[in-house]
Amino acid sequence: MNTVTIGMDLGDKNHALCILDKSGKVTKQTTITNTSDEIKKFFTKYKGATIALEAGTHSPWISRQLAAMGCNVLVGNPRKLRAIWDSNDKSDNRDAKMLARIARFDPELLYPINHRGAQAQVDLELLQARDILVGNRSSIINHVRSSVKSLGGRLPKCSAECFHRKADKHLPEELGDILKPLLMIIEQLTAQIKTFDRQVEEISRERYPETELLRAINGVGPLTSLAFILTLEDPSRFDKSRQVGNFLGLTPRRDQSGAIDKQLRITKAGNPYLRRLLVSAGQYILGPFGEQCDLRRFGKRLAARGGKNAKKRAVVAVARKLSVLMHRLWLHGEVYDPNYAVNSRTLAKAA
Repeated sequence: MNTVTIGMDLGDKNHALCILDKSGKVTKQTTITNTSDEIKKFFTKYKGATIALEAGTHSPWISRQLAAMGCNVLVGNPRKLRAIWDSNDKSDNRDAKMLARIARFDPELLYPINHRGAQAQVDLELLQARDILVGNRSSIINHVRSSVKSLGGRLPKCSAECFHRKADKHLPEELGDILKPLLMIIEQLTAQIKTFDRQVEEISRERYPETELLRAINGVGPLTSLAFILTLEDPSRFDKSRQVGNFLGLTPRRDQSGAIDKQLRITKAGNPYLRRLLVSAGQYILGPFGEQCDLRRFGKRLAARGGKNAKKRAVVAVARKLSVLMHRLWLHGEVYDPNYAVNSRTLAKAA
């Protein structure tokens, strides 16, 4: 077994490396080019070595390549590595040395993360691309509406999908030549979003049939279910379903010292896109169209406590509880029962 520990500070064009021997002595510091061939050439002789790097743009494919070469790869969470980013003498070489020393001393101090597989990453990029298009379409629609209002006009209320058709008939004459090209762009964005939606349905059906279990929950659609599966990838990575809420940044931060125990906002760790989808699902469940279920009753009880942010906290709490429920359904292959808690209490009383 190779006892060498290597710290690798990733860059866009070059990577800084620091190699420690068994005793912790620096044997080599160098730089390699950020190419697959260069990485393969350099690390061939370090098979079995422990390699520490930080999560970033290039870390997914580099960690997969190094793992395939037989290396023990540790991908550190940069949010937790204060000893590296909060320094008065920060440099690529120093960062690589710190990564190597932390990995050699105690790998748990890196708060290592697991990158998803290549196929899951490609499929998740489809959801991210769709999200970007939706955001751009919303920005353009808001600009068109604002431009019309600035001249005393007003466009009719309508969905984003049909905005380009309805708005075209109500544009002020003086703005026609300026805004009509934007309506054409909105039409093209809408068409591409629908194409992505069909691809999401197809991918879910063919590669991730477990999404059907999650979509049985009222408020969880194809986007949320697929994003959940792709982000977690392996349900067995969590010992308890309750850990999923913390993994997705839906649990409150804690700052406790002595008799002081502050009530803080959620951590917002993990994937922001999935967290946003879960919060949206929570808003739907508590909204006027949400069906009566355990999740809705749970959220309503929290919201009824009152307070300045009671409703917001209830939505986040429902999103957190939803993530736990989705993980359990996925892990055990159970069929969703919207009134599981109520039925359980009824059976207990009857017994």
